Amino acid sequence: MDPKDNRESAVIDEQCAPSRAGGQEEFLRGVEKVAGLGVSQVDDAPLARRIQALRQAGGLDLADVSQRTGLSEGELTAIEEGRLSPPLGVLMKLAKALGSEMGTLIAGGAQAAHAVVRASQRQPISRRAGDADTSYGYSYEHLAAAKANRAMEPFVVTLHPHAEAKPASQHDGQEFIFVLEGSMEAVVGEVREVLEPGDSIYYDSGAPHYVRALGDQPARILAVLTSK
Repeated sequence: MDPKDNRESAVIDEQCAPSRAGGQEEFLRGVEKVAGLGVSQVDDAPLARRIQALRQAGGLDLADVSQRTGLSEGELTAIEEGRLSPPLGVLMKLAKALGSEMGTLIAGGAQAAHAVVRASQRQPISRRAGDADTSYGYSYEHLAAAKANRAMEPFVVTLHPHAEAKPASQHDGQEFIFVLEGSMEAVVGEVREVLEPGDSIYYDSGAPHYVRALGDQPARILAVLTSK
């Protein structure tokens, strides 16, 4: 064998070694590098690029993900381009379709043993409440994006009044909601509940469900989701 070939082989082995040795952690770092992301960036654009990078890293095209999630290729393109903020149920479906976790989509390289998020430091995952992209009826902020190995996903969610009606969501996991401000409606299966500040509800996300604000004012809720 040509000595040059040996050198090139060694270089290739050196480049591939981290992914073999580091497993998922190195894979996620590679995805962040491809997508141009930082661990602390959780606004729409990095989220969109992270979804696209994970799809491409998995060798999937839009048709594959469409078949796995039930989303149209047009919707997936809009999500990957940052023109459409995926609601939480859709993030759950995307994570499963991409062989990942919801937390990876939200903050791929999270490595902190614990996470403290000050009120002034919360960053929106979906677009700001004033943006046009509130057609799903809510915007949300993650409360622990830096925490590694999360078993649950906590959010402060703002439900916007007079939102356009959307089909019920259905996905793996469970959800807990505690109402902070305003009035809201939660429909789980055939059961409808009206919740006021201080009220809470816990349900399996596999049942068709949706939530919305009641009246003319937004409602703010603490929502905790699991995908197990």
